[in-house]
Amino acid sequence: MTGKPIISVRGLHNSFGDQVIHDGVDLDVFRGEILGVVGGSGTGKSVLMRSIIGLQRPDAGKITVLGENMIDRSEDEAKNIRRRWGILFQNGALFSTLSVAENVEVPIREYFPFLKPPLLDEIASFKIAMSGLEPDAGPKYPSELSGGMRKRAGLARALALDPELLFLDEPTAGLDPIAAAAFDELIHSLQQRLDLTVFLITHDLDTLYTICDRVAVLADKKVIAVGTIPELMALDHPWIQEYFNGPRGRSAAISHKEPVEA
Repeated sequence: MTGKPIISVRGLHNSFGDQVIHDGVDLDVFRGEILGVVGGSGTGKSVLMRSIIGLQRPDAGKITVLGENMIDRSEDEAKNIRRRWGILFQNGALFSTLSVAENVEVPIREYFPFLKPPLLDEIASFKIAMSGLEPDAGPKYPSELSGGMRKRAGLARALALDPELLFLDEPTAGLDPIAAAAFDELIHSLQQRLDLTVFLITHDLDTLYTICDRVAVLADKKVIAVGTIPELMALDHPWIQEYFNGPRGRSAAISHKEPVEA
């Protein structure tokens, strides 16, 4: 990839007590790409995302997002940057006491408190439709939705402020294969239509093959490799080989017509 990265991480260190999670993570994400982030359990995929968006203060390192330094920003400065991205957390992370439409309106109300209810309702309805939900989902509460619908409602909220950058944390986890494939197709369609840059944490091999332009591998407390799936499969790191050339990896490669080593 060429050009100036939209996300740049250099020398990132994160730890919890004596447990070191990241020890010098470097990563670039470029405008207009869907970058998949993979790694074994405990490698700090979500911690990396939380560091980038400012929910986790790293021990050391430099992070820039959309050309802005994310370390030691004032709350007002950070708020202005956060307005330019959307986040879908695992399981949607919806407010249980608010309807779907009200959940979508939360970030809009935060940044545009002067908007009148009719316009708020119209924007929420539009975002709900963009996420692939039926109009009657708006008045429903999260407890009335299936797991896939909750993820789409969370996506609608992530899109509320017309972001340039979208963070997705395990968006297809817990979905059946048909629902997961539909969600992948939705993300890919939205990325193209809205010119989004997508930072996507996943363990879903089908998602990686279907929509990701590049994949970053977290292991050994660092990003050990970034590239296309064929580029990664050519590397001899044991975790990468086990992940992409194990039984599930080989099955996903065959289904997506990728070459597999004999």
